[in-house]
Amino acid sequence: MFQNRNEALLLALPAAVFAAVIFLVPVAILLSESFRSPAGWSLAPYWAFFSEPLNQTVFWRTLKLGLQVTAVSAVIGYAAAFAIVSLPAGSKGRMIGLVMLPLMISPVARTYAWIVILGRTGIVNQALHGLGLTDAPIRILFSETAIFIGLLQLFLPLMIISLISALENLPRDVVPAARVLGANWLQIFWKVVLPLTREGLVIGGTLVFTGSLTAYITPAILGGSKVLMLETLLYQRVTVANDFVSAGVIALILVVMSFATNLLLKRIATVRTRT
Repeated sequence: MFQNRNEALLLALPAAVFAAVIFLVPVAILLSESFRSPAGWSLAPYWAFFSEPLNQTVFWRTLKLGLQVTAVSAVIGYAAAFAIVSLPAGSKGRMIGLVMLPLMISPVARTYAWIVILGRTGIVNQALHGLGLTDAPIRILFSETAIFIGLLQLFLPLMIISLISALENLPRDVVPAARVLGANWLQIFWKVVLPLTREGLVIGGTLVFTGSLTAYITPAILGGSKVLMLETLLYQRVTVANDFVSAGVIALILVVMSFATNLLLKRIATVRTRT
């Protein structure tokens, strides 16, 4: 053990300096570019960015998909976490392993698998045609639906793991006590389970929403150039247009949206707990 706090800080200093030089400094330089205009430092690049209809559409699409993925992940995550926590110890370990298994597979491979599933000759279209629900293949790829499905599959395990951890710390007697007092399952969840597992929901929601905002591979493959999101638009601005000012604007927007979501989730959880 360390003799005093100063020794611990001294040993951590090289890692902190390394992280600052390798990560924070380049990010700060990129973000500072977003305030640079021909007239000097100003907010003009942001006005110019949001004045373009395409950028507005991409911004709202990114925000909408991020919120949708987070909300659906929370609903599915609570159901899955409840089921897994109620299992015996051996079965619980195996189920958690299955939930974590997709995280061990490359996002590129997982995303390309959706092309096989959602393509015009994919499993989904073949099933719909076999059931007589459609006469011709429907277009699922290169749409918001495809991106939503890909992002949900990509980040749902993070929500489930976060909620499992929160539910395992839930006192065992609170749910039976609420049922004895006459509460139904909706009341139990809303007034007992949700307030006591809010930290897991905040962590899972932040991970899922931030990941949905910043993921590049899944929107690029499943959305293509027809359905842009902020991260794919940023890539285009850097590699195609060589526009680092717009890239800095998009990067700062993504950072602000991520922090704002985390603060909002914490605020909602705090308010819900007080009420």
